[in-house]
Amino acid sequence: MGLRVLAVDDEADFIETLVKRFTYRQIPVTAAASGAEALAHLDRQDFDVVILDMRMPGMDGLTVLKEIKKRHPLVEVIILTGHASVEAGMQGMSLGAYDYVLKPVDFGELLEKARKAYERKQLHESQRNG
Repeated sequence: MGLRVLAVDDEADFIETLVKRFTYRQIPVTAAASGAEALAHLDRQDFDVVILDMRMPGMDGLTVLKEIKKRHPLVEVIILTGHASVEAGMQGMSLGAYDYVLKPVDFGELLEKARKAYERKQLHESQRNG
């Protein structure tokens, strides 16, 4: 099937660029503008990797991360965080995130981390399925 990405960020321009870059590489990607929207997408369809912004109005990234890990424990999460909040990235990893990427995002780095997160998810699924 291949890597399926859910990108979650309330900045419309940023998410649009991210979607274009994944689509250009033939990687299926769905965009969500809020944590609640992201959780609704996850409940309706399967994703391998969620790229999750930490700072969003309403439900913040850490709250969304906790919900994702509770409802969909095998989904890998990569956190997007600003330079001022590296602690948020570290905190996210302690709550089960795969990794974090600083904004402004280096797309090559993000893509590499997404692929590695996908490999880890496949490994966990194969171990779970015996």
